[in-house]
Amino acid sequence: MISYIKGTLADVFSDRIVVENHGIGYEILVPGSLTGKMPLIGEEVQLYTYLYVREDALMLYGFFSREGLEIFKLLIGVSGIGPKGALGILSVIEPHELRLAVAVEDAKLIATAPGIGLKTAKKLIIELKDKLKEDTGEMAPGQSTDAGKAESAGNSLRKMQSEAVEALTALGYGRSEAAAAVRRCASVLPEDADVETVLRLALTHLL
Repeated sequence: MISYIKGTLADVFSDRIVVENHGIGYEILVPGSLTGKMPLIGEEVQLYTYLYVREDALMLYGFFSREGLEIFKLLIGVSGIGPKGALGILSVIEPHELRLAVAVEDAKLIATAPGIGLKTAKKLIIELKDKLKEDTGEMAPGQSTDAGKAESAGNSLRKMQSEAVEALTALGYGRSEAAAAVRRCASVLPEDADVETVLRLALTHLL
C-alpha cells in the first residue's frame, strides 16, 4: 500500500496530476475540485493515496487530506459506487459537506454528482449513515490534547449544522434548501457559535 506521495508537481489535467519523485512520474487520479487548488508546476505537493487494483490496471487516487481519503474508501464500499463514482462525488461535494448531507439525508445534493442517481444517493445514505455518524469525542490512545480538541470542535460543528437543518425543515423549508443554507454560513460562524447562531445565519440566506 502506498500511504502518500510527496514530490514535484509535473503536470495537471482535469481529473489527474503527475507527481515526480526520484525520477519517476506517478499519475494520480484526483477529484476535479482539487486540480484548481494545486500549487504551481515545479513546486512540491503531497497527496494521501489509495492504490486500486484491477486485473488489467493499477490506479492511484489522491487527496489533500486523510479525511478525503477515508471517505473515498467508504464510498467505494457502497454497492453500485466504484472509484469513478466516488471521485465524481468528491469532485462536487467536499468531505465535510458529504458528512452533513448524509447526516440530514440530503439525497438530492448527493445526486448532483455525475453518474449518481437519486436511488443510488439514497442507498449511499443508508449504508454510510452509521459509518459517518457523529463521533463520541473521546480521544484515541496516544492522541494529543490539541488534536482531540480540534476533532471535538469539528464534531460539535457538524452536530450543530445537523440540528439547524432539522429545525429549518420543521419550519417548512425543504431539506436540500436548508442544508445548502447551513453550508453557506459555515465559513462565517464565530468560535462560540451555538445552534441558534447557525440557525439565525442560515435564515439570512433563506429569507
